This record gives sequence, structure tokens and C-alpha cells, in this order.
Amino acid sequence: MSRVLGEVAGRVGEEVQVERGPLGPVQFWRGQSRYLVGELLDSWVETLPWWRQDAVVGGASAELVATQEVWRVEAVRAGRSRTSFAGVYDLSWDAAGNRWWLVRVHD
Repeated sequence: MSRVLGEVAGRVGEEVQVERGPLGPVQFWRGQSRYLVGELLDSWVETLPWWRQDAVVGGASAELVATQEVWRVEAVRAGRSRTSFAGVYDLSWDAAGNRWWLVRVHD
């Protein structure tokens, strides 16, 4: 089961701070909590839904640029045991807005 996070300022998800390494995210922060990425599970590029493209990019070229990179990672809150407390998170990079989003949490 997965939870898609609520809409924030026209975006689905929660804005987070991410440190990115050569292969993808290595850690991220949700508020004051730091999460360490233990494993990169998957990555892909998504096109934003057609009903949101004009709001994000605007104009006729929206289909060409309205994409986002997504990484599915296994991560654990800093200081916790990976074997007991690891979770799976989808992190999205919005290059146009120069921001990272936590878009899904998998239970």
C-alpha cells in the first residue's frame, strides 16, 4: 500500500531538502528529521498529468518540458535501525522549479 501526499501549492507532495550523489539521493530532510538512503530501488521520468501542465509550465510547449525525475528509495530516519525502521519513499526532482518533493510513502 502507498500513500500519495496531499497537494501543496499546486503540487502533489511535500517539499523536502535532498542531498544528491552521482546515482541519486543519498539523504533527505523532512522538517527537522534527516533520513539516510540505504538503497536506490528504482528511478524513472514522469510526465505531469495533462490537467496540471498548463498550471506548472504554461503555454503550448508544456508537453515538452513538464517532466519530473522520480527516485524510489529505501531510507531510515537518522539514528534508527535500518532493519527495523526502514521505509520506502518516492522523491521527485522538479528541475523547472529547482525543488525536491516527497510524493509517495509506501507502507
